[in-house]
Amino acid sequence: MGRKDLLEEVEGLLATYCEGCFLKKQHKKDHGKRFAHRFCITACTVGEKIKVCGAKLSQRP
Repeated sequence: MGRKDLLEEVEGLLATYCEGCFLKKQHKKDHGKRFAHRFCITACTVGEKIKVCGAKLSQRP
């Protein structure tokens, strides 16, 4: 999988699942932006998929 494919996959995940996410909106309202972002990165399954793509991008020269 090339760099362009990985970036397209990340964009697709963000567009499909993250835009308009109720959990992110609610966490941001209740606990703040930093908490909501941390939740997305550590606890959300979509965030985990994005992290995997990011790790693959980091490995490439």
